[in-house]
Amino acid sequence: MDLEEKLSILAAAAKYDASCASSGSEGRSASASKIPGASAAVGYRERAGVCHSWTGDGRCVSLLKVLYSNVCCFDCAYCVNRVSSDHPRSSFSAQELVDLTIQFYRRNYIEGLFLSSGIFADPDIVMEKLIETARKLRTEAGFGGYIHLKIIPGAGAKAIREAGLWADRLSVNIELPTGQSLQKLAPQKEGPLIFGAMGEVSETEREYQRDRKTMRSVPEFTPSGQSTQLIVGASPEDDRTIINLSGSLYRKFGLRRVYYSAFTPVGGKGPPDPRLPALAAPPVKREHRLYQADWLLRFYHFSPAEILDGNTPFLDTLIDPKAAWALRHLEFFPIEINRASYEELLRVPGIGAVSARRIVETRHTGGFGPSSSRALSFDKLRRLGVSLKRARYFITIAGAFIDQTKDAARLRNILAGLDGGLQLPLFDF
Repeated sequence: MDLEEKLSILAAAAKYDASCASSGSEGRSASASKIPGASAAVGYRERAGVCHSWTGDGRCVSLLKVLYSNVCCFDCAYCVNRVSSDHPRSSFSAQELVDLTIQFYRRNYIEGLFLSSGIFADPDIVMEKLIETARKLRTEAGFGGYIHLKIIPGAGAKAIREAGLWADRLSVNIELPTGQSLQKLAPQKEGPLIFGAMGEVSETEREYQRDRKTMRSVPEFTPSGQSTQLIVGASPEDDRTIINLSGSLYRKFGLRRVYYSAFTPVGGKGPPDPRLPALAAPPVKREHRLYQADWLLRFYHFSPAEILDGNTPFLDTLIDPKAAWALRHLEFFPIEINRASYEELLRVPGIGAVSARRIVETRHTGGFGPSSSRALSFDKLRRLGVSLKRARYFITIAGAFIDQTKDAARLRNILAGLDGGLQLPLFDF
């Protein structure tokens, strides 16, 4: 099998993994990466991360995203690479992946590499192949671009620690929200091994951060942190279970991102797997709402219980989760723009984290506020990035409304009309 055929097979086999991202990574060059014997640098990424483009649902598409091998001894019902699948099988060598990455980079096709693999042997053996690829890229090819490596659950602590020295980001996928679903759909996978790998990455990150405060020669360890992926719709768990799990992962392991992937049935000969639901289409709208809820967890200081309480198992598909919270707490509103704190502004539909910060800064530097004769105007709010189509029902300026109503049903219809087609930017709420 030639290299082009391998690339076709192994790139297609990797497309269902959504857990690749590049934000938060410092630029790296061979001279700055503290790699002994590294050759001249090839590639560089800016402070914000690898130069990337994003699809409408938030996926990074500028990485060379492939599997080392799609040979796998596991039989996960949802996976195209499961051992019982009749798809063609192939594997790269480490050198082939190094050459491909450099060739694609030089042609400006990509800015980095996302590398995972099927479990074709003992986890430590598979992990060593991924590490070898990254090590060769850094030391022999002098590649200074972005590298994301998948951690193989069950790999030892030594392998995980070395992987973090070559990669910018590490990830180990949970895939399913509960142990019961994992046992049913992926019986060879073990939850404790997955969480153990996450814990090893998290603890090693903290060790390197502590050492860097007292020593100057400490190398970087996975500077973009770690992420994971949850499949949405392959198992019966509700959104509240998923959000509670995500909140726990952020608190316990310091994950940078949890990615949500709408379940897409994989092809193959024979009848559908009876363990999987018969979906008419992937639940992409549900995925979209979970991403918005995740944004609230990470940047808007919401707790999982605030996003979905005990009486609400699923996110509203017609309105975004912050608007849904606002409708359940109309007693919190209206917010007076000239007096509200940053935290209060974050709760207003139509005011994002950036526009909330701008409001607070403008009040401070421009002499606006309750102790001043000057007040922010609605027109000024619009220029600061506030979506008045949404915010108008929840704010006052010097006691004045644009529109006032306490009718939750009417407000929901209005907000659903604004967001009904999911045409707004993913996190503009």
